[in-house]
Amino acid sequence: MVYVGLLITVAGFVLSLLSLSMASSTGARMGMVLAGIAISLVGIIGIINQAYVKNAIWKR
Repeated sequence: MVYVGLLITVAGFVLSLLSLSMASSTGARMGMVLAGIAISLVGIIGIINQAYVKNAIWKR
């Protein structure tokens, strides 16, 4: 589960990087970067965090 979260987080980062070469207007780049940040946050907060909370040390 953690690997899926890492993959989604890296995909969001790559989307943000690709915005430099895919779009020429500032608005399109901004939209792609914001989408990349949102995807990364879903990977970090939504998936990786829940995987760690599921196996938290205080739940043992």
